Amino acid sequence: MLRGTFQRAGAWLRGLRRGPRGPAESARRGVVSCIDPSMGLNEEQKEFQKVAFNFAAREMAPHMAEWDQKELFPVDMMRKAAQLGFGGVYIQTDVGGAGLSRLDASVIFEALATGCTSTTAYMSIHNMCVWMIDRFGSEEQRQRLCPPLCAMEMFASYCLTEPGSGSDAASLVTSAVRQQDHYILNGSKAFISGGGEADIYVVMCRTGGPGPRGISCVVVEKGTPGLSFGKKEKKVGWNSQPTRAVIFEDCAVPVANRIGDEGQGFLIAMKGLNGGRINVASCSLGAAHASLVLARDYLKVREQFGQPLANNQYLQFQLAEMAARLVASRLMIRTAAMALQEEREDAVVLCSMAKLFATDECFAICNQALQMHGGYGYLKDYAIQQYVRDSRVHQILEGSNEVMRMLISRSLLQE
Repeated sequence: MLRGTFQRAGAWLRGLRRGPRGPAESARRGVVSCIDPSMGLNEEQKEFQKVAFNFAAREMAPHMAEWDQKELFPVDMMRKAAQLGFGGVYIQTDVGGAGLSRLDASVIFEALATGCTSTTAYMSIHNMCVWMIDRFGSEEQRQRLCPPLCAMEMFASYCLTEPGSGSDAASLVTSAVRQQDHYILNGSKAFISGGGEADIYVVMCRTGGPGPRGISCVVVEKGTPGLSFGKKEKKVGWNSQPTRAVIFEDCAVPVANRIGDEGQGFLIAMKGLNGGRINVASCSLGAAHASLVLARDYLKVREQFGQPLANNQYLQFQLAEMAARLVASRLMIRTAAMALQEEREDAVVLCSMAKLFATDECFAICNQALQMHGGYGYLKDYAIQQYVRDSRVHQILEGSNEVMRMLISRSLLQE
């Protein structure tokens, strides 16, 4: 009897190594769940959500462990995703974008992140960079750069953080000295996602005096003399996307590559990050949703003390709390996404709240799901540990959660 139990559990556990059944599959089986991410969406949104979930299940989830362990940057897969519009989700249609809303983008990134959180996070950063060019660039820049970026024929990286300026971004020191029709860049950027692989670097640099008003935004193209890269960083997670320092040594960039006016760079960077915070929080949602499904399915088949773990009331209550935190995170993110789309006055603080709450809570969900797996959860053969590792950094980047607390409290105290 025990042998039969172990055989049945072993077969199911081997299935869990491949990751959870996606919500799209559950929908086909007629299951309506209290954590269903399609709740509250209109029919059009449900359709492209289904497309994203199916793409994640077929093109991403089967490979996410390999991409992680071998540190592979899945260019071919991302170009397939771009054919569905995922390379320029909220970019205007006249330059090849899908023309969707911030809420639509959140729905898509959440779905894709169930297949591979790390790769989806890079795709969300790429989208942010393209949006910055689309929104603030000249017509010539939009028409030249956005179409290949939306098709992911070219990839983009966001370059703000420096070795000496992380949270204090306005103190950046990378300089851009104008010489006739070029800027000469000197300095370095740290922790750049896509560094060394991307074709376009959206760089914040100092063209004027100290503080935010002295910062401008320029596009530096790969292959420009004076542009080089540091070693590929070894990271806890996010291994399907390379992270390197980006180095400028007398790097001459045409003035025509400046996005917006001189001194507008910090504003552009912060506008980009408002959306970036929604995007990365949405990636956390996807990781948490996948982790919760894995935990739920594991509790149903894992037997201890003569019965399934799902019969244990303590674990039932934990699962309920995880579900409540997941749905609360999703609602907060979608509220912030709509505020950002509508350019409401409270958009910045709502984006900060959503990023703070969702990335903290969703990491806790992933971590608790691993705990429910016991020793199996700590094995790299099982997907749950990768969701934990890939979602941890979301509490740090796009503005650390400590900075989010500062922004929220500042808003409160100004009233």
